[in-house]
Amino acid sequence: MILSCGEALIDMLPRTSTLGEPCFAPYAGGAVFNTAIALGRLGAPSAFFSGVSNDMLGEILADTLIASKVDTQYLARSDRPTTVAFVKLVNGQATYAFYDEATAGRMLSTADLPALPADITTFFLGGISLVNDPAASTYEALQARESATRVTMVDPNIRPGFIAGKEAEYRARIERMIARADIVKLSDEDLHWLEGQGDLTALARGILAKGPKVVFITEGAKGARAVTASQDIFVAAQKVAVVDTVGAGDTFNAGVLAALHQAGALTKAGVASLSDAALTAALSLGTRAAAVTVSRAGANPPWAHEL
Repeated sequence: MILSCGEALIDMLPRTSTLGEPCFAPYAGGAVFNTAIALGRLGAPSAFFSGVSNDMLGEILADTLIASKVDTQYLARSDRPTTVAFVKLVNGQATYAFYDEATAGRMLSTADLPALPADITTFFLGGISLVNDPAASTYEALQARESATRVTMVDPNIRPGFIAGKEAEYRARIERMIARADIVKLSDEDLHWLEGQGDLTALARGILAKGPKVVFITEGAKGARAVTASQDIFVAAQKVAVVDTVGAGDTFNAGVLAALHQAGALTKAGVASLSDAALTAALSLGTRAAAVTVSRAGANPPWAHEL
């Protein structure tokens, strides 16, 4: 079982009403939430841990998880409100305005951490849930508690505007979590934000030197690569008509994890010795699944039968 740990929120996406007026429509979302959904739809054993409200929007989140075959038994439910993000799209690229004060997700604490059975073999963490305390420290504590015996994958999915005024603290947390991780995924922009300018493979090997065994790098419309100490494998993206990019990276993460699960490679030893074929399969499923997501509005990952 793959346990995705991080934010669940409502994306308010721009739409046009039947009267032709600009408006917003609510969609279940959040980077880590999207990955859990995509994993369930791809047929991987998927579960989700987050602080989720008992309010109407929280019910939308829980129902959406269940509809995509995601195990919801680890949700930390509370009467705090749901995080809401208003989305602005410019040429298909999304920018966000977050409303996150005192929400069910933001106020998650270490007291909410569940005891976990042995069948949870893999953790996925990342997104804006790693920015603000107490939730950010809670997710880091969970990774620290479990990383010695279970595979962990981290995708910080960096939003520079969201971490304004907290950059030093945030960078320190991401450095610690990368050092504990087995798998790290970064966009090319994230990699440059963390490590500066330079060749992507060389920068990725700098990340490997901190502790992970493999780094996946997405390069937008070009495709994605996997870098280990001795391997550098690139798979080109499929060409599609892009509606918007919401959820693209999240779906890629799910494709990678689903492929590694199918290969029986989601163990400490397995991740440390991935073959070229296993890395290529992971990149291929990640890019193919992401291509479907960007071809339709919002974060709407594909089901396995759509690929």
